[in-house]
Amino acid sequence: MARTRHSFVVRGTERLSDHLIRVRLGGPGFAAFQPNGFTDAYVKLLFPESGGEVTRTYTVRSIDAEAEEIAIDFVYHGDEGVAGPWAAGARPGDTIDLFGPGGAYAPSSEADWHLLAGDESALPAIAAACAALPADAVGRVFVEIAGPADELTVERPAGVELSWIHRGAGAQGEALAAAVRAEPWRDGRVHVFIHGEAQAVMHELRPYIRKERGVPAEFASISGYWRRGRTEEGFRDWKRDLAERESVGSAAR
Repeated sequence: MARTRHSFVVRGTERLSDHLIRVRLGGPGFAAFQPNGFTDAYVKLLFPESGGEVTRTYTVRSIDAEAEEIAIDFVYHGDEGVAGPWAAGARPGDTIDLFGPGGAYAPSSEADWHLLAGDESALPAIAAACAALPADAVGRVFVEIAGPADELTVERPAGVELSWIHRGAGAQGEALAAAVRAEPWRDGRVHVFIHGEAQAVMHELRPYIRKERGVPAEFASISGYWRRGRTEEGFRDWKRDLAERESVGSAAR
């Protein structure tokens, strides 16, 4: 990710559902903000805290060059966390700095079909990918959310079917993993994008996609966006430890 710090101003907010808030950001930072063409483009938002700043990573839902704005969707669970409460209280004129954008995925034109799956944290990237697909694209999309009140309109080609997975009282990621595994596998080359809670993504779905289904790494964007019970700082430590364990395991084999 480019390490240029940009200063943005809140232009407006919108409550999309019970647990999603969209914040539109513009101002002086937009002039130097360079879109990178990835549908999972993300930024590092810098929130003031006592003694310094904390960083939180969020996907850019959309970029409006004419209005000179970017939009970011925040998952909101009351006073929990840093970014959600900030988004709930944001007002036009408030300022925030960020680094970015980064990113690594956009739907491949070489794929015969597309598989996208995730939870609320991945919904902005999934929605951006669906909007970028050509009109004749085919595929399957699964999004796990708390319940019907969090369903949104997602623009997509007619050949791309979307299923909302309501987790209810279940653990986050379990219903999503079960739905993806139960889906009949299509013929042809697939391009996969699966992101969300790390336990479900990394331990349940990544082995299924990469090993059982044999999808090569260059056609499988699979990673955790967050981990139950951990802050972003703790999640980064968890990901580093996991990578080290997998590296040691690969070397031993």
